Amino acid sequence: MTEQELQEHKRFLTRAIELAAQNMQTGKGGPFGAVVVRNGEIVAEGFNQVTSANDPTCHAEVDAIRKACKKLGTFELKDCVIYSSCEPCPMCLGAIYWARPKALYFAADRYCAAKHGFDDKFIYDEIPLPADKRTIPTIHIVLDGAETPFEVWSARTDKITY
Repeated sequence: MTEQELQEHKRFLTRAIELAAQNMQTGKGGPFGAVVVRNGEIVAEGFNQVTSANDPTCHAEVDAIRKACKKLGTFELKDCVIYSSCEPCPMCLGAIYWARPKALYFAADRYCAAKHGFDDKFIYDEIPLPADKRTIPTIHIVLDGAETPFEVWSARTDKITY
């Protein structure tokens, strides 16, 4: 990475941190901000609104991804880069992978977040467990017809794959 590229990444990470700090002043949610960038320009910004929106999925990265996709009219951000004030939680990381950006950069890491009461370790630990070993009861019930929607999907010739 060149010095110029590093400075550009730092500029966008600084903006994500500014969003996190501004959000703290509004009381809308936790100390997290995110920015989606395409061709060196900010496409969308997001911040955590979990408590104000009563929405456990309204994290900064998800907010920014939703706004960017809406603005760009697409469900993929292949030509974009995501900058987050903090290492994304497992949910946000999943959303980022689904959005398929070119890259993800973050400032604070998960250990810094844990030090301040945002410990995603529990979720990271739960994900690889077999369903029947997870803390939240997760029960697989075999049901006739469960595969039918997938069979119909597979047979469609007009589907948009993602």
